[in-house]
Amino acid sequence: MKKIKLVLVLAACLFGLTACSEAKVVDEQTAAYLGQMSVQVIQNAYATVDSNTAAELTAEGPEYLEYVFQNAFQMPVDGNGMISAFDSWARATDEIGSLVSVDDYSAEFDTSGDSIIVNVGCTFEKKTADVQFIYKTDLYNTLKSSATNIDYTFGEKMAKAGLNTLMGMGTVFAVLILIYGLISLFNFIPKIEAALSKKNEAEKPSPVDNAIAQIAEKEELTDDLELVAVITAAIAASEGSTSTDGYVVRSIRRVSGSKWQKA
Repeated sequence: MKKIKLVLVLAACLFGLTACSEAKVVDEQTAAYLGQMSVQVIQNAYATVDSNTAAELTAEGPEYLEYVFQNAFQMPVDGNGMISAFDSWARATDEIGSLVSVDDYSAEFDTSGDSIIVNVGCTFEKKTADVQFIYKTDLYNTLKSSATNIDYTFGEKMAKAGLNTLMGMGTVFAVLILIYGLISLFNFIPKIEAALSKKNEAEKPSPVDNAIAQIAEKEELTDDLELVAVITAAIAASEGSTSTDGYVVRSIRRVSGSKWQKA
C-alpha cells in the first residue's frame, strides 16, 4: 500500500513539473493586436525610410524616436531599441533589396515570460526575412526592440561561418607575425650599440696623443729635460703604469710636417 502511495505522489510531482514548464500562450486578441501593430510599423515606418533617412532619424536621439512613434502610431517604444531596429532594417535592405510584401505573423512569450515576441514574415526583392519585434508585457505593451533577420540557406550560413573563421584566424596570425618581427629586431640592438661604442672609442684620442698634442702646441720648450719627463709620463699612462721607472728616452727628434703640428 505504501508503495502505491509513493508511486502516486511521484506521478503527481511529475505532472506538476510538466505543467510548470509549459510555455504560456499569447491570447488571440493580444496576438492579433501586436501583430497588426508590427505590420503597421513595417509598412508605414521601415519601408518608407531609406538608409539616409534612417540615419538622420537615429541621429536625433532616442527621445526623438519615442516622440515620433507616440504621435504617429500612438505606440510607446524604447528609443535606444528603435535606433538598433532602424540600423538592422537598413543593413538588411541594403543586402536583400526593398520590401515586396508582408506575408504572415506569429506571437509567443519568451522563455522568461516577461516579453512577447512577434515574428513577421516578409518578402523582399532578393530574399525573405523575419522582422522580429519584442514587446514588454506591461500595460501599454511597450516595443523594446526590433531586428530584421534574413533567411539564409544552409550553404550560405556555412559559407559565412567559414569566412568569419578565416578572417579571425588570419587576424590572429597577422598579429603573431607582427609580434615575431618586432621581437626579432631586438637582436640587432646589441650589435648597433657595439658598433657605436667602437666608433666612439676610435674617435677618442689616447693619453699619449693628448700629451704629444699638448707638446706640439707649445712654441718652444726651455729645457729638454721637461720634454723628456712629459713624454715619459705619457708613455707610462698609455701602458697603464703609474710609475715611469723602466722607461728611458735615448733621443728626441722633431719631425717636420707631422700631424701633431697640423692638429
